[in-house]
Amino acid sequence: MANYQELANFVWNVADDVLRGLFKPHEYGDITLPFLVLRRLDCILDEDGRKEKAIDTYNQYDGKVDEDLIPPIILRETNTSFYNTSQYDLSRLKADPNNIRLNFENYLNGFSKDVRDIIENFNLGGFIDRLDNNNRLYIFCDKFTEIDLHPDKVDNHTMGQVFEELLRRFSEMSNETSGEHYTPRDVVRLLVSLLFAEHREDLSGQGIIRSIFDPCCGTGGMLTIGKNYFREQINPDANIRLLGQELNAQTYAICKSDMLITEEDPDNIRHGSSLSNDQFQGERFDYMITNPPFGVSWKSDEAAVKTEGQNAYGRFSAGTPRTSDGALLFLQHMLSKMEDRGSRVGIVFNGAPLFTGDAGSGESEIRRWIIENDWLECIIALPDKLFFNTSIATYIWILTNRKSEARQGKIQLINTVDFFDKMKRNLGDKSVFISDSHIRHITELHTNFEETEYCKIYPNDFFGYTKVTVERPLIEKREILGEEKEVVVRDKRGNPKPDTKLRGTERVPITENIDDYYQREVKPHLPDSWIDRKKDKVGYEINFNRYFYQYTPLRSLKEIADEILALEGKSEGLLNEVLGL
Repeated sequence: MANYQELANFVWNVADDVLRGLFKPHEYGDITLPFLVLRRLDCILDEDGRKEKAIDTYNQYDGKVDEDLIPPIILRETNTSFYNTSQYDLSRLKADPNNIRLNFENYLNGFSKDVRDIIENFNLGGFIDRLDNNNRLYIFCDKFTEIDLHPDKVDNHTMGQVFEELLRRFSEMSNETSGEHYTPRDVVRLLVSLLFAEHREDLSGQGIIRSIFDPCCGTGGMLTIGKNYFREQINPDANIRLLGQELNAQTYAICKSDMLITEEDPDNIRHGSSLSNDQFQGERFDYMITNPPFGVSWKSDEAAVKTEGQNAYGRFSAGTPRTSDGALLFLQHMLSKMEDRGSRVGIVFNGAPLFTGDAGSGESEIRRWIIENDWLECIIALPDKLFFNTSIATYIWILTNRKSEARQGKIQLINTVDFFDKMKRNLGDKSVFISDSHIRHITELHTNFEETEYCKIYPNDFFGYTKVTVERPLIEKREILGEEKEVVVRDKRGNPKPDTKLRGTERVPITENIDDYYQREVKPHLPDSWIDRKKDKVGYEINFNRYFYQYTPLRSLKEIADEILALEGKSEGLLNEVLGL
């Protein structure tokens, strides 16, 4: 079997040799990956004369049966999930270099619907024109025929590795955009390790069928790494279905290509917005993983999301966040697809979903819905500078509707901000990575479920509070019997009117009695105040850093004074040296 690194190096060198000067480096992957897919498909169709069978079958039935009936006939005759009825492939195109552009179009149009869908979403047209206009289309096709990607030479696992390696390299060349569709593989490996950490004993043996779903699947890396981890670490005989949806047309095409060339079901990768156009409506999944875009507006989905939010049984009925950040909408979308028998969800967030939004806001109501349903299992704080295009703090959330008995009613917080190794060279903003040993350590902290320096465990209601409104009377100066006096203004019922300028709020932990809290914390300082209980609002937030804060004592005055005197001594010596004294 071919070595995936050697194949990746070959393709990389082809891109560098042929495309240099004509395309920008960040465009190399947009052109090269589709050609890699085409070469793999050609090699598969070469087996057992499948291409000739497809052409013969098409010619046999063309014009004799309804056009829509021909594709299933060809698929049955060729015993494949795709076909090509053109007389051309990348090798045969070399026979007529003078008509390379025309024949190349004929070749692409000969593919079955799934492949044409992939090609269309790659948006190859402009790239092909540039290659042809600069006499490089022929040589680019020719170069790819030098590698044999037949399944006998390159199995599906190796082919997937080639694809992943090239995706990684091309993404790293485009640091300004790579984070939009590419999650660093160390982060993905940690995420899937945590996702599969619980209930492993139920996943051994024959006949295990499980599904993995990603609603923002990008190029499909989370799905393929998830499947590989499951097969290698849990059950090599399991039947794992991969399913995903992606908004960006090009990354959708890459993901669907990866599924096609590794003999996954490409129909399980679907195009469109998961928020406003759910392509998996009514379906449920065992495992769900994703890294939704950080801080991206969902304004274009607003009408559909808010309409569904008004439905008590809709995906977004718990609440909607502000339109500037749709991260929590993706989490609600995933939670709506949990299996009754139990599902596990892993999602990468920035810090905003932990605490953004006051009591009663959409964000707080979503957190409340999740925590009061006891779905939040664990949150892990990750090191900074892990991602290509941002250095902000990031977190992994693990959720499930099947908590172990020990975890019920509790939330685990793990602080791993110091669990990293430095990279030899930075890739955009990414300067650190999580090593395999760190992944094992973090996973152990999670599964051990014991409080340590890095791990805290709290009951669900620890994160809840009631925001109460503290009122104070409106006081006016009035002349009474010739004297100006301050009096409390009252309504028709004789109750004091509140002074809105003096109105305040208090956050009372859910675990405390509100009246007791008021008498202890507020009344002694504001004896004329009262609480308007009709304005009570319950809120939830997770102030992660506060729970792991370690107090550092201030330095003594003597220590500071000694340091100042030492610095003065050094500066005086330096001045004397400069002046030659």
